[in-house]
Order: sequence, then structure tokens, then C-alpha cells
Amino acid sequence: MTSASLPEEDCSCTTGGVLSEDFLRSADEQLAATDELLATSYPGDPGTRQPVHTVYVPADDFTPDLPRAWGERALAAVAEDGLDELARRIAPPGTDPQILGTVVQAVERKLLTEPIEDLRIDFEDGFGDRPDTEEDSQAVAAARAVARAVIAGTAPPFLGIRFKSLEAPTRARALRTLDLFVSTLVRGGGLAEAGISTDGLPPGLVLTLPKVSTLAQVQVMVSACEQLEQQLGLASGRLRFEVQMETAPLIFGADGRSPLGDVIHRTGGRVEALHYGTYDYSDSLQIPAEQQSMEHPAADHAKAVMQVAVAGTGVRLSDGSTNILPLGDAAQRRKAWELHARLVRRSLERGYYQGWDLHPAQLPTRFLATYLFYVGGFEAAAERLRNYVEGLSSEVMDEPATARALARFVHRGVRCGAIHEDLLLGASGLDASALSALAHPRAAAPAPASPVLAAPGGSRS
Repeated sequence: MTSASLPEEDCSCTTGGVLSEDFLRSADEQLAATDELLATSYPGDPGTRQPVHTVYVPADDFTPDLPRAWGERALAAVAEDGLDELARRIAPPGTDPQILGTVVQAVERKLLTEPIEDLRIDFEDGFGDRPDTEEDSQAVAAARAVARAVIAGTAPPFLGIRFKSLEAPTRARALRTLDLFVSTLVRGGGLAEAGISTDGLPPGLVLTLPKVSTLAQVQVMVSACEQLEQQLGLASGRLRFEVQMETAPLIFGADGRSPLGDVIHRTGGRVEALHYGTYDYSDSLQIPAEQQSMEHPAADHAKAVMQVAVAGTGVRLSDGSTNILPLGDAAQRRKAWELHARLVRRSLERGYYQGWDLHPAQLPTRFLATYLFYVGGFEAAAERLRNYVEGLSSEVMDEPATARALARFVHRGVRCGAIHEDLLLGASGLDASALSALAHPRAAAPAPASPVLAAPGGSRS
């Protein structure tokens, strides 16, 4: 006998559930800590601008005019073959010539207006061991030069220093350089007097802690930041920093677990990024010099661990660098550019949206490869977004998770200057605000649109 033939009074189906209000309250109580953890420790990506690269220069090489000089040197490096020829050589097969033309024009403007997005004045490997008096003097000089660059409008959007590690031989030197740099900015940089900031620090200040091996080293850096804030009258939490992942113990500690989770979650929100250090990490694993690379299996493993550690936390992730520079004859330069462009695209495809550049001649391929990645994928992503937003049927059935991924892809393309905001509404059915909300639904508020350097008349925020 089928259920349809049973008398209505014999049907045991009901419309009400059996879980009591007491059980539901108990579930809330048991999961209150989890709710708090997810809300505070996993807020998601804030949707703010992330630089596509970081440039390192020795501390005594930095001048307020350095970004412009690097842009000129980058364009000079490709003058023989031309930026358009380099774009054709590194573009994926079958790239539309119109896309190539658009990207070349955008990159040329980028190199003329904002060739460096994130600059680190290096007091570590790029500076070396020098007498204390010399490093003291240079730390003060670097702070004053940073202030002059910010006031003059020549500074990159993100700018700061990398000091030495907190290992025993360099610990005191590292902390003194950090102290001198920050204290000089606050007390004598003139940024507050110029109306640029209220606390004397550049809005895009970045501090980098290298060669980290343990949580304790990061916690000492947190304490140093707290002390500097208290003594200099800075707001609590104003000083945040990057952690450079350059040693094996930061991936797999002496206790048999990775300390990266603690580095992120037990440091009061001070850590804003994890940066992979290609060569120091490779050396710590005794990988032969000829095999040290961003695409070595050991590098991929380390970055995968880092990627899982930062997922959902709002902490950013950066890939490392290649030391194969396009500085030889024509054949060597082309090979080096092709390698760099391939590695940049490889990182982007794996969700590493930032990397390091070591020389002006790497800037053309950094921006060409990045812009080709976003512009080349924009049309398909925008069409899928429109289908999702408007509920249209298509051969791809996107769900909320993939719609968010599509929106983040387009949003990053806008942020880095590859995609013009004017294209959004017509192509995807979303304006900039709606795109940001879909890409980063947990952000407290949609971030303002980034300048679009690929557009005529674009300016930097």
C-alpha cells in the first residue's frame, strides 16, 4: 500500500520539528566561542588595495626620486624591442590583439606614473653589517627621506623598512633601527605639520620583520610596537608589520606543528602579511643553488601552508622573487623576461597576488603579466557574473562561492588598474559598490574604488 492510499488520519507526517527550544539554546551556548572565533579571527579579506609587488632597495640607495628613476629605467630596458613586442612574447597564445594594445598602453602609463607600488628600504641583506654609527645615521636619514617623498607626492602608496632579524646576533641592532626610523618620522618628519597625517606616520607605512623562526620572535616585535606607540603617543594598534617566511621552523616547528596559526592569531592583529623568501627558505632546506626557485616543490609546499594559514583572516600573502635578471645580451634578456612573466602569472593563478621585484628591468613584465591576467579573464568572468546576478541560465552553473570568486577576480583587476570601472556595469551588471559587496560580503563597509591607472587621467589614492 502506498502512502498516498493511507487514510489521512493514519499519516504520521507533521509540519513541526522535534528539536526543543532548550536544545537550540544549548547549541547557541556550546557554539558561542566558535561564533566569536569566526567573527573576530576570520573576518575575510577586507577588500582594500593590495600591492601587486614589493621592491627592495638598500637603505642608502633610497631617495624621494627613486620611484620615478626606476620607471624611467624600466622603460629604457625595453626600448630596444619595444613594450608591445615584449607583451606579444609573454602573452598567452591566442590573446586578442586589442587586449594586447590596451594592456601595453596601461603598462606604459603605469611605468610613468606609479612604477613602484610597495617599496621597502632595506637595512637587512641589502644593507649588510656596518658600524652602528653608520646604521644609526642611515635610519634617521631614511625616515627623513620618506617624509620628504610623502610630502612631495613622489612616495609609492606603500612604503617602509625591513630591519634585521630578531635572532641573537642582530636583535639589538634591529630594534634600534626600527626605533630610530619610527621615532624620527613621528617627531621630526613633518607629516603632521603638512596635514598628511595626524600622527606623523605615512598612511601606507609598512614594517617588515625578516627571518622569523618562532612565535616568540613575533611576540617581541608586538611588544616593541606597543612600546613605540606608548612612548610616541600613537594610537594602540597603529604599528603593524609583515612577517617574512624564510626558515623551516616557521612551517614546521620543534613541537611538531606549524606556528603560523599562532603567529596570526596570538599577536593581537599586528601581522598584516606573510611574505615568502625564496632564497633564504630554499637555503634552510639545503636545496642546491641552481634549483632554488619560486616554483620548486619545496616552495610550493611552504606557500600552500602559508595560504591555508591566512585564509579568511584578512592577512595578505606574498610570493617571493626570481634572481634571474634581464641584464645580459638580447637573448638572455628575452629569456629572463619570459621566465619572470611566467612566474608572475603562475603566482596569480595559484592565488598569490603579490611578489617581489629586484630590479627596474623586472617592472615591465610584472605589470604586463599582471594586467594580461586580469584583462584576459575579464570578459568571461563578467559574463558569468551577469548570468549569476540576473539569474540567467548558461553552460556554467555558478553558486554563491564561485560568484564571490569571480567578483574578487574582477575587483582585484580594478584595484590594480588593469580593468576600468566604466566597463563594470555594462559587462557584469554590477557597479563598483555592488562588485565590492559581492566580492567581500563580510567587510565592514565597501572600500572606495582604487585609482584605475589603465584609464586616461587616473591618479593614485
